[in-house]
Amino acid sequence: MDNFMPSVNQQQLLGMVEDFIQTASSRHSALEGVIGLLASNYKHFNWTGIYILEDGVLKLGPYRGDPSPHVTIPVDNGICGAAVREGKTIVVPDVNADSRYLACSVATKSEIVVPISKNGSIVGEIDIDSDNPDAFKDDDQRILEMVAEKLGELF
Repeated sequence: MDNFMPSVNQQQLLGMVEDFIQTASSRHSALEGVIGLLASNYKHFNWTGIYILEDGVLKLGPYRGDPSPHVTIPVDNGICGAAVREGKTIVVPDVNADSRYLACSVATKSEIVVPISKNGSIVGEIDIDSDNPDAFKDDDQRILEMVAEKLGELF
């Protein structure tokens, strides 16, 4: 089996995301559950987290992986800020070649950031790092954008 293949299919994952959204006792616990699902089902996701946009600053929410030095990120900084400013998913195949990258781990080689929107406004984002170069493919982007769309319901 390919190391990059998820352990569940997209339909199953989206069903589990829906379950967390509908049954969680709070937004935080729903986000925590979804991050756990993503981190455990995609082996090339080495750091998986949610940032929540509050007053022009991205604030770290639930995550899986090593602690990040970036618990807050102004929207004018980093790839995370760029995703908010541009209002779209950003895939970085080589973080060392992108001057916007805010280093968290020397092991990180690639990153994907997917905005979460509610009624057309960005309210947060999914941020995922991989220790593999060029780790994020079209399938990853598609499923993460579907998950982000569902997470928008929590805000």
